Parts: sequence; C-alpha cells; structure tokens
Amino acid sequence: MSQRKNSLFSALLLINIYTLACGELASASSVSPAAAAVFKPAADSAFPLSLLSSSPEDPASNDYCTDLLHIFGQRYIAYVNCLVPAARPVKVCQNCFSSYGSFLEIYRNISSDEVGPGNESCRDRLLRSDRLMLVYLLYNNLKDMWSRSNCKQCITNHFNSLTNDTLYFMTIHNETITCFNKYEQGNHTELCKNCKSLYKDLNELYGGMEKNQTMCIDIEDAMNMTRRQWSKSFNCSLPREETVPVIAVSSFMVFLPIIFYLSSFLHSEQKKRKLIHPKRARSYTSMMNIQDKLS
Repeated sequence: MSQRKNSLFSALLLINIYTLACGELASASSVSPAAAAVFKPAADSAFPLSLLSSSPEDPASNDYCTDLLHIFGQRYIAYVNCLVPAARPVKVCQNCFSSYGSFLEIYRNISSDEVGPGNESCRDRLLRSDRLMLVYLLYNNLKDMWSRSNCKQCITNHFNSLTNDTLYFMTIHNETITCFNKYEQGNHTELCKNCKSLYKDLNELYGGMEKNQTMCIDIEDAMNMTRRQWSKSFNCSLPREETVPVIAVSSFMVFLPIIFYLSSFLHSEQKKRKLIHPKRARSYTSMMNIQDKLS
C-alpha cells in the first residue's frame, strides 16, 4: 500500500514540474519585440552604443583626422613606454630622443594648417573642438618634461643623434666607471691612485659643459652618481687646482695684520733714532762751547 502511495506521489511531482516548465517557456516566448530591444544592450553594457557610434555630422568622423589621432596615440604610448625604464638611472635624453622626435612630428602635422582629403584641416577639430583639449594637454605635458630635462642641449637639431660633446662625455664616463669596477673589490687606495687621472678629466669636461650650457639631465645625473661613488663609496679626494690661489690669498690675509704691526713697529723705532740723534748732537756741541769758555 505504501509502495502505491509513493508511486502516485512521484507521478504527481513530475506532472507539476513539467507544467511549470511549459509555463515559463510560454511566458518567455510572449515577450514583445520592443521589450526585447530594451534589454538587448544590457548584454553589451561594457561598450555603450552612445560612445561607439558617431553621427555623420560629427567632425571627428573624418577618416584623415581619425588616422592622425590614432598615430598620435601610438607614438605617445611609445614615448611614455621609453621614459619609464629610463627614469633610473636617468637616460631619458639618450634613450628616448628618437621616439620624442616621432611624437613631435605627428603633433606638428595635427596642429599645422595643412589640409587633408576634403580640403579640411584637423587642427581645430582635434585641438580646439572641446574645453578639455586633451590632445594639446597630452602634448604639452611631454613637451614640458622634455624642456625641463634640457634634452635639447644633448640632441642634434633634427633628432638624428646625440651631440659630439655628449658622446665624448659618455666615453670618458664609461672609462671612469670601468676603472672603478676594476679596483672596487680591492684596496680603495689603489682605486684612488689609478683612477684619479680619468676622474679628473671627467670633472674638467663636466665643468666646461656646465659653463657652456651643453649638458642635459642625463649628464648631470651621471656626474652626480660618479662623484658620490668617488667621495662617499670609495672615500677618495681630488685636490682642485683653484684651491691653490685660494689658500695663498687666505694665508696672506692671515699674516697681513702681523706684517702691518711689524712694519709699523720698525718704522717707529727708526723714527725715534732719527729724532734722538740730533738732540744728542746739540747737547754735545753746547758742552764743548761751555768748556771752551771756562778754559
């Protein structure tokens, strides 16, 4: 009896599940096309249609300007990707001048009055069509970084290569660092002795470039690191030639009061002698006259 009840209960349960499933399918099929259109964009919510589409009247839809903007983005990314690894030690000028030249070239094409297909310029459309002026803002940030690095002083006018002064400094600097590495593990006294000439030449070269304003941030950072190694890491010293006249002048200023008082003393003693001598002479003459009269 109990077995028949269980079989009947199972049959009723299967019938109810089937009925519910058919009801859900029917309700799903009864959704109107308009409602389906409302819910369709939800599947692509990560890419809103309002951001992907552009009306025919949108100036940015111009193919020529869009191509320029795409190239601008590619070269911007290439330059930034070059800057990050060159941040420490600083080599932003010597490693990234080529990518900056390409970036500058595409911006000049965008900002020029040159017209493309359709006799239309992209300057106003890409640079001044909105309040943010994003393209100009991105360009100006990288330009400011280039200017603050003084890279112009180390690169030729057309971004072809490094200047001769920069290449020569890098050669002497590499030779100096090679000398440091050679004697670094041994006695630092040997390092100070054997690398002194190279380090001195490097200092003189850096001083000339600093005076002539022909150095960039790469050279400045390299020299600072080299000086820190020489003085702090290796505890070496290099007497500078300009200290010799400074010491001479300082010594003269120290002994100047002594010389002054000594000369004053000698001069006063000599003057006393000259004043006393005539007095004695007159007294001697007067005594002789008195003796003559008495005699």
